[in-house]
Amino acid sequence: MYQLKRYILNNLSILFISIFSALFTIASVIFLIKLATYTAVIQLSIWEMTKLYIFVLPELLFYTLPITFFIAATLSLFKLSNDNEIIVLFSLGIHPKFLLRTLFKPALFLSALMLFNYLVVFPHAKVLSSNFISYKKSEAKFNLSASEFGHKFGKWLLYIGKDDGNGVYGEVFLFNKNNKEEILIGAKRAQVINDDGILRLKLEDGEGYSYSNESFSQINFETMYINDTLNTKLRTYTNAFEYWTSDSRKSAKTRMLITNTLISLFPILTLFLVASIGIVHVRHQKAKIYLYLFLTIVLFYGATLGLQKVLVFYTIPLVALTTLIGTYIMYRKMILARF
Repeated sequence: MYQLKRYILNNLSILFISIFSALFTIASVIFLIKLATYTAVIQLSIWEMTKLYIFVLPELLFYTLPITFFIAATLSLFKLSNDNEIIVLFSLGIHPKFLLRTLFKPALFLSALMLFNYLVVFPHAKVLSSNFISYKKSEAKFNLSASEFGHKFGKWLLYIGKDDGNGVYGEVFLFNKNNKEEILIGAKRAQVINDDGILRLKLEDGEGYSYSNESFSQINFETMYINDTLNTKLRTYTNAFEYWTSDSRKSAKTRMLITNTLISLFPILTLFLVASIGIVHVRHQKAKIYLYLFLTIVLFYGATLGLQKVLVFYTIPLVALTTLIGTYIMYRKMILARF
């Protein structure tokens, strides 16, 4: 029995790797196309693009692994059927339950891995990715250059006389006006500093003037920081539990919890269906395996996304039980009644 299990799992692993490689490549290409749209707004180096890809990797794995297992498990049984090996096994007294038990362990492991992925790893990667993009956008919003036109730096109007390169600017003037006073600051050199998402302007070797109806003042300085700046909106969280239970984007996270829970359980919920459409008698049955695979994925995902708008969290037990009961009935009629 051990050799038989190993033989079945070897067939499964070969198909799993080949299908996963194709699906993961397609998903990666789609993400890279999406990443290309970011470059219209922000500048990304090769390392920064790699970081973004690493951040989205848990999401790519989550949406490709369950589907890959379902397709690979079904095709592996179908291949055994086409080679008449299934008939030989049943003739030797091997019960179809043996095939289900063999596939159950990898399905259970994959479902547990997917639950851990989206409950624990996904929030961390999602926050890192969101903060990184916000950080880069805040830099893009403040792209300084020497020109005859001014810039806006928070509440300040900013003029740059020349660009010395490497983020250092010369002949810099800032002006701020409110109801009570006007402030003019001039500096020979300036540099933008991004400190944890907070942009600050460092001024060196300059003078500042303040004018109001009551007074006029002037100061000389060697170094000055302008802190009234553009702040990057960074998301923070302490742990995965706090991420899922916080009120921030609650409706979106509710939909994500429902969808991701059912997708994580997909390998286990469809085991009876894997046996039902994967085990065939090639002489007496017309195999429509690819049609069944397509319809199963569409119906499962359609029910998951459609019912949650009405049933909310009740969607999870309803879809799970319906899938299990429906596929078990198919398994009894199509497999146990014949083999």
